[in-house]
Amino acid sequence: MGSAAHAQQQAAPAPASTAAPAVLPAVTVSASGLQLGANDMTTPVTVLEGDELVRRREATLGETLNSEPGIHSSHFGAGASRPVIRGMDGPRVKVLSDGAELHDASTISPDHAVVSEPMLATQIEVLRGPSALVYGNGAVGGVVNVLDGKVPTAVPQKGIEGSAELRANTGAREGAGAFSLTGGAGNLAVHVEGLARDAGDYRVGKGWAPEGEATRKVPGSFNRTDTGSVGLSWVGERGYLGVAYTRQTAKYGLPGHNHGYEGCHADGDRLHCAPHTDAKAIGIRAEEEGHGDVPVVDLRSERFDVRGELRNPFAGFTALRLRAGVTDYRHDEIEDGAIGTTFTNKAYDTRIELQHEPLAGFKGMFGLQTSQRKFRADGDEAYVQPTVTRRTGIFALEEYRVGNWRFEATLRHDRQTTEAETSGIERSHNGTSASLGAVWKFTPGYQVGTSFTRASRAPTAEELYARGLHLATGTYERGNADLRSEISQNIDVSLKKTSGDTTFGVSVFRNRIHNYIYGRTIDELDGLQLLQYTQANATFTGIEGQVRQRLNRNLGITLFGDMVRARLAGGGQLPRIPSARAGLRLDATWNAWEGQAEWVQVARQNRVAAFETETPGYGMLNVGLAYNGQRAGGQPWQVNIKGNNLTDRLAYSHTSFIKSAAPLMGRSITLGVKMAF
Repeated sequence: MGSAAHAQQQAAPAPASTAAPAVLPAVTVSASGLQLGANDMTTPVTVLEGDELVRRREATLGETLNSEPGIHSSHFGAGASRPVIRGMDGPRVKVLSDGAELHDASTISPDHAVVSEPMLATQIEVLRGPSALVYGNGAVGGVVNVLDGKVPTAVPQKGIEGSAELRANTGAREGAGAFSLTGGAGNLAVHVEGLARDAGDYRVGKGWAPEGEATRKVPGSFNRTDTGSVGLSWVGERGYLGVAYTRQTAKYGLPGHNHGYEGCHADGDRLHCAPHTDAKAIGIRAEEEGHGDVPVVDLRSERFDVRGELRNPFAGFTALRLRAGVTDYRHDEIEDGAIGTTFTNKAYDTRIELQHEPLAGFKGMFGLQTSQRKFRADGDEAYVQPTVTRRTGIFALEEYRVGNWRFEATLRHDRQTTEAETSGIERSHNGTSASLGAVWKFTPGYQVGTSFTRASRAPTAEELYARGLHLATGTYERGNADLRSEISQNIDVSLKKTSGDTTFGVSVFRNRIHNYIYGRTIDELDGLQLLQYTQANATFTGIEGQVRQRLNRNLGITLFGDMVRARLAGGGQLPRIPSARAGLRLDATWNAWEGQAEWVQVARQNRVAAFETETPGYGMLNVGLAYNGQRAGGQPWQVNIKGNNLTDRLAYSHTSFIKSAAPLMGRSITLGVKMAF
């Protein structure tokens, strides 16, 4: 909950001691490519930082960003959740760690966790448009950049600094703690950070209980995570070079897993699970065989990061930046005490950027990005054969300013080869993407921005080669090795007012995608769906925004909301498109106190694809309160409490594969405390 964090759209409440008009704080967007301020971006940017990020943090990245305009969550119980941006998820939304792509298994399936920890983040950025394109032509939905301090960029002036945070939640009986510590002397700096989380099965709203159970807890919705990182940097007057090692382990359940589908197979375009007409026998057979335990994901991820920046490396250039990483990811899906399926992902990535000095009024950068991913699944649900995916991309971003205008252009070319090791099939795709954008500050405090993007996205290994049963999502998936690249044409227009008692930001977009790749359901048997990856032209249209009115020096009220429509060119809807929603929020400040209360209304989703069920709407009340203090030495501390879904409504997420098996959390109270030293 908490206030929406469109940094360029919302004004911070004025302190109680002044009646000056609200003015948006200056926020630097690291992922912009040119270290731009949020108000210089041509398309909407969401930034969570500082106290707002502390109050908004949840156990997963998707849930942390879920209530931002235009951003939803893929919600898969408590352990796995990716951001869904403007109706798009999976490989169309890139998740970065300080500019470097994360390599896990979350783009393959929504039941796989993102190996990014919100409680260790210092800032989270979400952006679209020309600047997002420099991180990959597949980022049609957008880019989520999670900033952290695991590679120090400066030596602390006091020699040592850090922070610690504790939180507890009643909805899942969760306890979590995190710390961050940076020290150094001379040119060396060391950083250590860690987190531990233990959350049980969570309770849902009134009126729901799993069959045969008296509790409202979702079986298998627990989440236990441990993350640790250590980094070392050499810091000089012109830059830094550092390395960090990060290890994350997690155990979380997979709600909704139906063992009754074991042995089901596809025969042509039909599913067969024993006799096709005796669907009820599937569930009966599962009970008789004793498959009642919820499967558990046992995850381990190890990553080495190298980050560096050199200012004024040579004549004509202002900065040289390096991001590189090596990832060794593995998770076992444990069923009835034994490993059923093992997923591994061994990957490396390298990114080099070179920013040049202004030339004929143009300021910009260009670079090279390479990666390799070796993915493998072994066991009962190895529905994708081992694959090797190699990507190489070159890109350039330029800006030009004249008067109250800022223009931006991006050009990128990518080559991807994907080899299926078992069958020996290899597919190559080349694509060129380009984007143009402009922002016009036509009068003080007002600006309009627009961008047009043409992007090419190559199909993923799963879309090409999947073939088999996937119990977590209740699907039998079939890839298509003949898939071609998607071509998307997106136009985005935004209007913002960034100062004064009334501030607002609203954006409309239209994204026409030629050869859109999606899993089309062609048969269904007692809940099991046969998904065939196919291509069709599709159009995404939507609006998102918010407006805040400052009532007095202590109070403000905000109206916010979003809506996206996604249709196939030949008629019909796309699956799991988020419901429209709107909300009203009241915020207040008084001395060291901050408080917020909001009501969010989510509409019923009745625009559904074939074999997809409608999702009822709901309203949710959220309230938060925080107190900010300082220790004797001036170090800040904060105590905050928030109540989510205080009316204990039963709510379902339409974006989730398992919405009926794992509704959203019911009434929960979260208490947190954080201090810096």
